Amino acid sequence: MQFLTGSLLELVTQTSTNLPPDVRAAMSIAAAQETPATQSSQALDIILSNVDMANDDEGPICQDTGMPTFVVHTPVGVNQIVIAKAIREAVAEATRRGKLRTNSVDSLTGKNSPDNLGIETPVIHFEQWEEDEIEVKLILKGGGCENKNIQYSVPCNLDHLGRADRDLEGVRKCILHAVWQAQGQGCAPGAIGVCIGSDRAHGFDLAKMQLFRTLDDVNPNPALAKLEADIMEQANRLGVGSMGFGGKVSLIGCKITAANRLPASFFVSVAYDCWAFRRLGVRLDAATGAITKWLYRDPSRPVERMARGAGFPLTGREVVLTPPITEEQIRALKVGDVVLITGEMFTGRDAVHKHLMKNPPPADLHGAVLYHCGPVMLQENGKWTVKAAGPTTSIREEPYQADVIGRYGVRAVIGKGGMGKKTSDALKQYGAVYLNGIGGAAQYYARTIKEVLDVNWLDFGIPEAMWHLRVENFAAIVTMDAHGNSLHRDIEEQTGQALETLQTV
Repeated sequence: MQFLTGSLLELVTQTSTNLPPDVRAAMSIAAAQETPATQSSQALDIILSNVDMANDDEGPICQDTGMPTFVVHTPVGVNQIVIAKAIREAVAEATRRGKLRTNSVDSLTGKNSPDNLGIETPVIHFEQWEEDEIEVKLILKGGGCENKNIQYSVPCNLDHLGRADRDLEGVRKCILHAVWQAQGQGCAPGAIGVCIGSDRAHGFDLAKMQLFRTLDDVNPNPALAKLEADIMEQANRLGVGSMGFGGKVSLIGCKITAANRLPASFFVSVAYDCWAFRRLGVRLDAATGAITKWLYRDPSRPVERMARGAGFPLTGREVVLTPPITEEQIRALKVGDVVLITGEMFTGRDAVHKHLMKNPPPADLHGAVLYHCGPVMLQENGKWTVKAAGPTTSIREEPYQADVIGRYGVRAVIGKGGMGKKTSDALKQYGAVYLNGIGGAAQYYARTIKEVLDVNWLDFGIPEAMWHLRVENFAAIVTMDAHGNSLHRDIEEQTGQALETLQTV
């Protein structure tokens, strides 16, 4: 098995940096269907450019490289302990090389593992089979879309859809509700895996396993095939659109399975994945561990280019902001404006926001830009390099954000998916703005970061530390302004009304 660890390292690297062909095709179709010059179309342009950048530089497509989940099939007699050890070695080496972010956190101490190894990390599922080769499949599903997983116990009552019963019509309502509730927080357009039945725990597992199907396959069960097609057609009439900006494409895939259940229980489990749908697989020689075949991709086939143009074509109407930003500049902005930030900004995620509730910041944040981002960073010869740096889901900071803005004078917050009423009220009261970046566009944004000026609270771990950055032409869209307006609130209301029209088939 002398080639095993190297083969697995290549699998991890390719999964993190090279979007599968079926997902590429689905995203190209989505971009072609979207109305030109809209916010969703702009988002898709950045996404397509980001996919090319990740492949060109062999960098992570998204900075959130997820919880590495391996599904391994082995011939009878193959030592699974050896394979598990090699998987852990490959994950650690991929992390050291900046292909994976340090995503493994001790749930009791909050400490971040430097090599992505820890209790039950990575996740490995073993099964035996009667074939001669080893098969290893890997999915990297990030925290933003993982947080939008949802499980329904039917019968239940759903917003905009009424009662969902224990039948396929009730299942249909649950799945549509799952797509609607994700909005932009799940980095739409997304894909969903669904399990009808089973128990709570195994239902979620089976739903996630559906994401290993290709987007263009057809369910062998005619009833489920029809349900998948119906969901795709109806979900894309909701108008959630890319990043939740509104638009024609909200879903690029729906894969459904069914499992027997207990008489008293009827669960519908939905695993939501973002557009950065990273899963690949390999077949390995059982004696040497060498790759004999790739799954989902043909390495001999040239990778097609995705970008349709410059990625984010400038119109000359963009507003240039150079921190420190004044209240007057902020109150002149309105929802829909595109801003370009040049100058200094700070990152801050969950640990930073919690810490700021009781401790002063390490730098003056008055007039500053605070970026909800957990970057992938590498340190070489004492110098930090940004390998990936897209926005994280902002709603997690809702309990803290208003206080951070009010206490420290932050003028602009950048993230994805929008924030709630408490933050909106603070934006209006103090003269601040929420800017939506394009989720998953980690390479696109990394290229706007020209220098790492400093880092504080590194003991929180690389993703949770406060990084002080110098950026150039960092593009984002105003989605919550200082006048109480919120694109996210508007889209949620509009799509909720659209959801009501889909109550019956």
